[in-house]
Amino acid sequence: MAILKLKPACKDYIWGGRRLIDEYNKPFEGERLAETWEMSCHPDGPSVIVNGEHAGKSLAQFVEEQGKGCLGSNCQIFQDFPIMIKFIDAKDNLSIQVHPNNIYALEKEHQYGKTEVWYVLDCGPDAFLYYGFKEAISQEEFRERIANNTLLEVLNAVPVHKGDVFYIPAGTIHAICRDIVIAEIQQSSNVTYRVYDYGRVGADGKPRQLHVEQAVQVTKLAPPKDDYNFGGHLVRSPYFTVDQAEGAYEGDCDDESFTSVLVVDGDGKIACGGEELQITKGDSLFLPADSGKFTLDGSAKVLITRVGTI
Repeated sequence: MAILKLKPACKDYIWGGRRLIDEYNKPFEGERLAETWEMSCHPDGPSVIVNGEHAGKSLAQFVEEQGKGCLGSNCQIFQDFPIMIKFIDAKDNLSIQVHPNNIYALEKEHQYGKTEVWYVLDCGPDAFLYYGFKEAISQEEFRERIANNTLLEVLNAVPVHKGDVFYIPAGTIHAICRDIVIAEIQQSSNVTYRVYDYGRVGADGKPRQLHVEQAVQVTKLAPPKDDYNFGGHLVRSPYFTVDQAEGAYEGDCDDESFTSVLVVDGDGKIACGGEELQITKGDSLFLPADSGKFTLDGSAKVLITRVGTI
């Protein structure tokens, strides 16, 4: 089977809204939906196949049954499924946070670190996010500003617009702020070190946990790099290569990597391996490695993600 349609794991974090339900066709009965893990083999939220002979299986079950060959040769260096893809609806501010790199995360958390990319799907007229520091600071100042709630004063606040792309390597302090909807492509990791949360409390009525010492160990205390050369791709990293396409498109899912197709707007049709499937905004598709040529037709705007090498 060449085209697997995925149902996401849904997360109702306190900062979420309803746009993923109302605009991205996510079947969820709760009051708010913050994230949908559209392509995930992570045990904290696996996605599930909804079409064809494998319907009802998790993507992780499918990979286990088919063997790692269905992920492609570029994935063989990874012990686990390497990528997670999400939709995120930030009705309110997310916490100020940082993710560790692979070396630290594998030693301390027994899972991969987290490098990620944000693609801004929509945002309010005054929307912004935090992305690195304005200027370099010391670990001592970092600790002090966390303790006295002045960290926001030294963070780099960046206005955002629909279609903006932010590449966030592990160690970059960051936060999505209110009134932004994002597609996120990341390493398959659920390790987040929170350092500031606007004084909010969790469902238990207590302030949400901070991870100050871990963050001090892994954070790059400097302005973010802003001169990346992705070689014509939307983003190209050691973990994933992301491209965008709209309307008629022909791609090749070769034996080097599986292909993720995330529909971020519009509708249309995908064809691969003699199969055809109608697609619409919010759909997430997984093509196993070596599925061959695929085509997209219609008005659909998509993000295409593969595991590449640099």
